[in-house]
Amino acid sequence: MSESTQTAALESAPTIDGEEKSRVAMTQAAVDLLGDLVAKHGQLMFHQSGGCCDGSSPMCFPEGDFLTSEADVLLGHFELPVDDAEKAGLDFWMSVEQFEYWKHTHLTIDVVPGRGSGFSVESPTGNRFIIRSTLMDVG
Repeated sequence: MSESTQTAALESAPTIDGEEKSRVAMTQAAVDLLGDLVAKHGQLMFHQSGGCCDGSSPMCFPEGDFLTSEADVLLGHFELPVDDAEKAGLDFWMSVEQFEYWKHTHLTIDVVPGRGSGFSVESPTGNRFIIRSTLMDVG
């Protein structure tokens, strides 16, 4: 995988009531890797928790393999280009507790070489998803 330019290639649609700005984006490297992963695993989702170990890394699961609840916030919805005529939806969730810490940040999902958590679907690829963040004006 080539070195990421860290530039957002795809913005999510806002999903928090009353918000009009995207809170989550992806680099082209993330879009490309997710295209491969969707082809292999089908519909996917992200969850960002505040736990230990890889808890600060975004975890990518087949849709429905990680159950969300009122303890989670849906931060954004992506429409990933799968091929010329098709798109795959992908939701990005975060624990409510983590959102309290990160509510003033815009998150960008990126990819770097290395092995991530064994639970995230990109683990066998030799790459892992990471979050890059910048402050945002939420007012």
